[in-house]
Amino acid sequence: MRTLICGSMAYDTIMVFPDHFKNHILSEKIHILNVAFLVPEMRREFGGCAGNIAYNLKLLGGEPVIMATVGDDFGQYTERLRQQAIDTRHIRHIEGSYTAQAFITTDLDDNQITAFHPGAMGQAHENTVGDAKDIKLGIVAPDGRQGMVDHARQFREAGIPFIFDPGQGLPMFNGEELLQFVQQADYLACNDYEAQLLQERTGQTLEGLAKQVQALVVTLGAKGSRIYARGEVHDIPPAKPAEIVDPTGCGDAYRAGLMFGMLKGMDWPTCGRLAGLLGALKIARQGGQNHRFDYAEIAQRFKAEYGYAL
Repeated sequence: MRTLICGSMAYDTIMVFPDHFKNHILSEKIHILNVAFLVPEMRREFGGCAGNIAYNLKLLGGEPVIMATVGDDFGQYTERLRQQAIDTRHIRHIEGSYTAQAFITTDLDDNQITAFHPGAMGQAHENTVGDAKDIKLGIVAPDGRQGMVDHARQFREAGIPFIFDPGQGLPMFNGEELLQFVQQADYLACNDYEAQLLQERTGQTLEGLAKQVQALVVTLGAKGSRIYARGEVHDIPPAKPAEIVDPTGCGDAYRAGLMFGMLKGMDWPTCGRLAGLLGALKIARQGGQNHRFDYAEIAQRFKAEYGYAL
């Protein structure tokens, strides 16, 4: 079943500074900061919320359709998506722009200095949900501001159930705007920090917000997740990762598992457990798209982890 994923496509350039920022940044001189860090270790990862979600859905056997805007430098990413047989027909090239990208420098204390260039993502509103056909479920993930607004409204008008996943885009919206998203959406997903910010901005409790959607999903990191649905609260235990390497993209992996379970008609506790298992598999590898699995492996791991079959 085809799933429309509206969100960002991005490159993540990660550099490791083999020292500590605090040794080179003088607090009393912060007002005239001028520093340079030698970073002998660097890697470039394929990322973006839409790309990460689609990657995981495809591994599960789903049919993800990406709707995003990208720049002149997207060729390498396009080739990767085609190799994975992920539908790219609704990825729009914005000439004269760069694909969204983050430049992240990390020191030995895991402190990070990040610069993010939105690039073509700012033109996300040039895509229209109605251009994608035979869609059973959608998601509005972090993207250009106007694109998120338009795509939520278009999903609603088309009668296509969708998840509103504000993520890093949440600070772009005030309380009234966020409430409008919630009222349009069928499902709402956020992490615990975003859930707190959502309550502060809207003036509503999670229980109050949950009454306005079919389900509200809150991920809790190493503590698992919590799903509010039809007046019930399901506490989802965490899956055990083989090791903890890199949390980048774990939330996107979780959302892919959640959406796959929803499309397959699984109950909420099972959806949450499947989603958490994908997050645990992802955290054991660097980057958002370097882990591998297939459905048979997931089903085996699921039974071993939770004691019952998918």
